[in-house]
Amino acid sequence: MPLINVVVILIVVGVLLWLVNNYIPMDSKIKSILNAVVVICVVIWLLQAFGVLGSLSSIHVGK
Repeated sequence: MPLINVVVILIVVGVLLWLVNNYIPMDSKIKSILNAVVVICVVIWLLQAFGVLGSLSSIHVGK
C-alpha cells in the first residue's frame, strides 16, 4: 500500500473522529470508548498494512 494512501486514510479517519466528537452530542464516557476503539482499530490496521502484524484472517472467534 503506497504511503500516500495511508496518510490520506489517517487524515480522513481523524477528521471523521473530530467531527463526531465535536458535533454529535454524547456522554463523555461513550466518546472516550469510541475514541479508544477507533484508535485501536487504526493501530491494528497500520500494523497489518506495514506487515508487522500477520494476516488476521487466520484468527477465528467461536466455532
